[in-house]
Amino acid sequence: MMYIKLGTTGLDVSPVAIGSMTYGEPDRGHPVWSLGEDDARPLIQHALEVGINFFDTANMYSQGSSEEILGRALKDFANRDEVVIATKLRHPMRSGPNGKGLSRKAIMAEVDHSLTRLGTDYIDLYQIHRNDHATPLEETLEALHDLVKAGKVRYLGASSMPAWEFAKALHLQRERGWARFSSMQDHYNLLAREEEREMIPLCLDEGIGTIVWSPLGRGRLARAWDDAKGTPRSSNDGFADMLYTPLTEQSDRAIIDTVGRVAEARNVKRAQIALAWLRSKPVVTAPLVGASTVQQIDDAVASLDIELSDEEIRALEAPYTPRYDFQGISDDADLQAIMARLPQFTTAS
Repeated sequence: MMYIKLGTTGLDVSPVAIGSMTYGEPDRGHPVWSLGEDDARPLIQHALEVGINFFDTANMYSQGSSEEILGRALKDFANRDEVVIATKLRHPMRSGPNGKGLSRKAIMAEVDHSLTRLGTDYIDLYQIHRNDHATPLEETLEALHDLVKAGKVRYLGASSMPAWEFAKALHLQRERGWARFSSMQDHYNLLAREEEREMIPLCLDEGIGTIVWSPLGRGRLARAWDDAKGTPRSSNDGFADMLYTPLTEQSDRAIIDTVGRVAEARNVKRAQIALAWLRSKPVVTAPLVGASTVQQIDDAVASLDIELSDEEIRALEAPYTPRYDFQGISDDADLQAIMARLPQFTTAS
C-alpha cells in the first residue's frame, strides 16, 4: 500500500478508506443490512492486513454501535499510532435540548462520548456531519479549534455543504487563527458530479483533500443497470432513490453501461473502474468503501493498480447529465423544502 497525504497536512492515509456505517448492531440501526460485531470484525481485520489504515464512522451510525465495534476491533488488531480514525457529529443522538447540532455544548459533550465509544484518547479526524444553521458558525469553529488545542482531536474535517458556506468557514478559520478544516467529505462519483462546479475547485485552491461518500453511487456503479436493486441494502435505500432520480435515468444508464464495457475490456470488476475514475481526480484523497465482504475490500485495493486512459475517462464522463444536488441538505426540514419544489416529487416521497 502506498500512502498519501490528506490535503496539505502531513497525515499519511491509505487511498482507500473503510466507511463504517455498514458496521453496527442491527437492532440499533439498519436491521436489513448492517453487520453486527461478529461479522464486522473479520472485515476490519482484513482491511488492516491489506494495508488500509483509514477508517471513517460517525456518532449517529447505529446509535453509537459503529464507533464501539470499530474501536474494539482496532484496539485488538492495530497499532493505534498507525491507524487514522475519523468520526463525525451533528445529527441527533438523543431527544431533548442539546441532543444534536454543533453548539459548543454539543461539541464538547459528543467528542467525549465518541472517545469513550472508540476507546481512544484522541480522534485523528473530527468532522462536522453537515452544517448547523441553528448555531453561529463562529461558535462551532472556535469550539472545534479548542478540541485540537486540548489534544482530543488532531485534524478537522467538514462534510457536504454549499461551497460558499465552506469558503466562509475557511476564511473565518484563517482570519481568527483557528485550526482549519483539512478535508471535505462529499458526494462524488460518475453519476453525481455536481461538486465539480464549485466545491472541487475550492478544495483544490485551498489544499483540501476530499473523502468521497457513495463513490459507487450506492452500488449502482458496481452492477449492471438491471441489477440496481440486487442487494438487501439497495432494495431498502430510500436515500439513494432520492439521490439518483428518474430525471437522469437515461444518462445514468449510459454511464453504467460504459463502466461495464470498460471493465469487460480490462477483465476487471465494474467497481474497480468506478473507483479508478475517482483516483484520476487529484482532489480525491480516498473513497469511503462500505464493504460488507472481503471481496469488496480486495476490489477497492485492486482499483489502485488501474490507470485509466484519457480515452476511457472521456467515454465514462461523456453521457453525464446535470442532476439536482441534494447532497448539502442538513436535516429533514431542508429535504422536505427541496422536494416540495420539484414537480417529480411530493413531500411524502
